[in-house]
Amino acid sequence: MQDVSQLIDQFVAESLSVKSRFFADNKEQVVRVAEAMTRGLRTGHKVLFFGNGGSAADAQHLAAELVGRFAGDRAPLPGLALTTDTSVLTALGNDYGYEKVFSRQVQALGNEGDTAVAISTSGNSPSVLEAIDMARSKGLYTVGFTGETGGKMNDRVDVLFRVPSRNTPRIQETHLLLGHILCELVDRQLFPEIYGKS
Repeated sequence: MQDVSQLIDQFVAESLSVKSRFFADNKEQVVRVAEAMTRGLRTGHKVLFFGNGGSAADAQHLAAELVGRFAGDRAPLPGLALTTDTSVLTALGNDYGYEKVFSRQVQALGNEGDTAVAISTSGNSPSVLEAIDMARSKGLYTVGFTGETGGKMNDRVDVLFRVPSRNTPRIQETHLLLGHILCELVDRQLFPEIYGKS
């Protein structure tokens, strides 16, 4: 049991260390992205989230934070996870190949002024990269969540958040915290009354 306890301590310490290093290096970028998302949402635009596997779950989670509520009751915000419509996903995968499952949705649903949040721990997912390229071609503001190297996402998005780790669980844990912080910063700017500000 001692070995298991030590493993737990190790996992927690690693996760905290990765998060601390990431936010120490990216605080200003986080603020800029939250401000850009807020400007878009304030002017009637939306946020599109997409990724595969655990990143698909993060996309759905963050879209739900916008459409539902984050800290208190407020008007819903237009967030959409491109990972949830099984009929669309299977039709696109079958007819066009899996690499098109997000790009076709961005082409159909994305508009200039929207924000596209692309999530890939490796930065190399073909379906995510194709969607980024489509988003940029349509004038969306593009944000990438990835791991230490950035992979092929480097120089492909307007803002790239690279978590300083090559360990997928540690990267995903940081992505979720980053997403939550962005959602709360957006909430605080759009709905200050929830937080006791005038």
